[in-house]
Amino acid sequence: MVQRLETRLDAAFAALSDPTRRGVLDQLGRSDASITALAERFDMTLTGMKKHVGVLVQVGLVTTEKVGRVRTCKLGPRRLDEEAAWLERHRQLWAARFDALDEVVAEMKQKEEADEHKRRR
Repeated sequence: MVQRLETRLDAAFAALSDPTRRGVLDQLGRSDASITALAERFDMTLTGMKKHVGVLVQVGLVTTEKVGRVRTCKLGPRRLDEEAAWLERHRQLWAARFDALDEVVAEMKQKEEADEHKRRR
């Protein structure tokens, strides 16, 4: 179960690691689009866009439907709940670490100010 989740996370984060694919998801969040329209929007070849869309389809973030000669893309059924939960756990971890660091810095600054005050006397 854990390995399957890690594999899904790896695939999703790999798909999201590319700015073009993130842009495609943003675009499809606004409206469905053909692969041709996406290729034009991102100023790339049809073949290049097909590869990007294929990666998104593979992880379930996009679905496509072919009607005649037009392949239309739309957001897929997969939500990013697991990825969001993973990010939130790590955000909390780092927030706690930075809060602890802030406390150490504040204590050091307070001690430094107290030492400076003693020296002035």
